[in-house]
Amino acid sequence: MELRQLEYFVAVAEEANFTRAAERVYISQSGVSAQIRQLEHELGAVLLDRSGRRCTVTAAGAAALRHARDALASVNALRQAVDDVNGLIRGRIVVGMVTACTVTPLFDALTSFHTAHPGVEITLFEDSSDRLVESVRTGVADMALVGTGSAPPKGVETLPIISDRLVAVVSNDHPLAGRPRTFLADIAAFPLVCLPTGTGIRAVFDQACSAMGIEPTIALQASAPGAITDLAARGLGVAILSESMAATRHDGVTVLPVDDILSPALLTLIWKTGKNPALRELVRHSHAAFESSPEPTQHVHVEDGRDVTHAA
Repeated sequence: MELRQLEYFVAVAEEANFTRAAERVYISQSGVSAQIRQLEHELGAVLLDRSGRRCTVTAAGAAALRHARDALASVNALRQAVDDVNGLIRGRIVVGMVTACTVTPLFDALTSFHTAHPGVEITLFEDSSDRLVESVRTGVADMALVGTGSAPPKGVETLPIISDRLVAVVSNDHPLAGRPRTFLADIAAFPLVCLPTGTGIRAVFDQACSAMGIEPTIALQASAPGAITDLAARGLGVAILSESMAATRHDGVTVLPVDDILSPALLTLIWKTGKNPALRELVRHSHAAFESSPEPTQHVHVEDGRDVTHAA
């Protein structure tokens, strides 16, 4: 039995998918599958049910999963104890970020951290905000930049970066286009174009609708703010975006404040407090990078926004 087999098993169990697990551990899907089958052979039990669309743990797999996590955590703790004695900061830091949201201070923090601690391997990946929060909670990721609704995620430390209000985007010939502002009930009377469920902006919008007893018609969903704006410009619906997303110039649309959606979407840096000195150092560098950035909105570039991108 090898540690990498346990790592691959935990990855598949948490991702419920061999392809995503392989991407997470940076080897081929066939390599992950082969190592797990070898682990199952050594243990004499099937750990994963591969028959459905989602890969799930069997009863034996569920029993093994806790011990596999404990074993990996113990190895990490052993390495860390030795490094503490030697005064070294090394190992690996895994950082997640919402898809296609380029936040310059985060990259500045990673750069300064790498310069100060070249012995630490940095892994950066993109995912949805919901999955990123869960990755930090379970220890898959050490830190993540996520989009959330008005309340920060529970069970993690947070550093709010940007707060961004929601707006409606309509074509210039839309019935709402002549108004200086609008309200949730007004836009809900039309088909809507939104980001997918699981994004911070969508969470804020859904919460506002629920609080007012409004059941909107979500006609179209897209991951890219540019695509959502283009669909609105073509008259296919009222788009719901953050103010910073809608700030990109598009001659075919009108942007309207939604006066009764009071809660903003937030862009937040999250991590879990622990004994990892590399993480503590990265948190320190992150605080310094964001605190030295006077205008966060000038450093946020949204290309896709699948998972909440917002600016103050």
